[in-house]
Amino acid sequence: MKASLLNILTINSGSSSIKFGLYEIMEKPQLLFAGKIDRIGLADTAFTIKRNNGNSEKNRQEIGNLDFHTASAFLLKWLQQQSEFGHIKCIGHRIVHGMTYTEPAIIDDDLLKELNNIRDYDPGHLPAEIEIIQIIKQKHPNVMQVACFDTAFHTTIPLFAKIFAIPRKYYREGIQRFGFHGISYSYLMEELKKKNEKEAKGRIILAHLGNGASLAAVKDGKCMDTSMGFTSAGGIVMSTRSGDVDPGVAWYLMQKGMNAKEFNDVINHQSGLLGISETTSDMQDLLKSEKEDERAAEAVNIFCYQIKKYIGAYTAALEGLDILVFSGGIGENAPVIRSRICEGFRYAGVELNEEQNQKNAFQISAKNSTVEVYVVPTDEEVMIAKTTADIWKRQTNTN
Repeated sequence: MKASLLNILTINSGSSSIKFGLYEIMEKPQLLFAGKIDRIGLADTAFTIKRNNGNSEKNRQEIGNLDFHTASAFLLKWLQQQSEFGHIKCIGHRIVHGMTYTEPAIIDDDLLKELNNIRDYDPGHLPAEIEIIQIIKQKHPNVMQVACFDTAFHTTIPLFAKIFAIPRKYYREGIQRFGFHGISYSYLMEELKKKNEKEAKGRIILAHLGNGASLAAVKDGKCMDTSMGFTSAGGIVMSTRSGDVDPGVAWYLMQKGMNAKEFNDVINHQSGLLGISETTSDMQDLLKSEKEDERAAEAVNIFCYQIKKYIGAYTAALEGLDILVFSGGIGENAPVIRSRICEGFRYAGVELNEEQNQKNAFQISAKNSTVEVYVVPTDEEVMIAKTTADIWKRQTNTN
């Protein structure tokens, strides 16, 4: 493949995976290849690469038991061997926690220090994100790195929806509703604007439903509320995360001998659909077994019920609803889940076209529905690429 003269790399680091993509910088970034290293820390750590060369060439290989540091080194070594690597002008990172940053920022020593100071806010993501930034900075100090914050989309949330009802001194110390999935929500809003800019200024509920799941209420193009809070464990039930839990549960379990680290592991990795079903965190597997397994059926019902509650609450907060958007792995690919969530919302003007819903079509609302219901596949990586390229272009023109 011919190497582009202007390339941008995107990196999305998690506690057990690293996703990446290489894009050619054009008016709209064009994907050259994408891949991931997953199951980091396990015996069967795997590396997958898919090239956008017209043949959809995809290769997956097990690369042994790698920790995050060695997995990062493996990825960087592999990238350096690719002809496109020498033409990388900048690297965009998804950073889960962005404090009060309202837009992406160039990563310098001061920003790295800020991120290190809050690494305990999200021990499942931030340490991994910081480490790979530092490795690249050490080996390629002249390549611009940009932080794209998941929390930036939610900085418009008004104080009454942001502050927790605990002593105000904790708010001053930084404990508040930050919200997450912001890069995904930014992409969804851009897609809505492309369809109809006036419509995108209406009363909108965005539902990003995947392994991690959340909802956001948007009005006049600004986020007004979101289900996740101080961490990404809050809100609705997710694949392995609990969602909202009575704070007294933490106190009770700690009185029984559980420490803070163990509690964090329970609510992030042992709860949600997995905890309720006691079998799997995968929604498709739960749907296949719900008729025979009561626990699987309960997990699915709780998931749909909690989302329905949030949609009802956000409809009230927005003083009505014009658009409902489903996205994320479950939101994009599970018609039965969308049907169950929307069932009972006819009073609010929501009615589905089941034929279109079963096809995962873009518009799944019926003609007589007063609320437009859309299925919009999200693309966090292309959003990172676009915003990072914009910063690089501005910086280049300035200099």
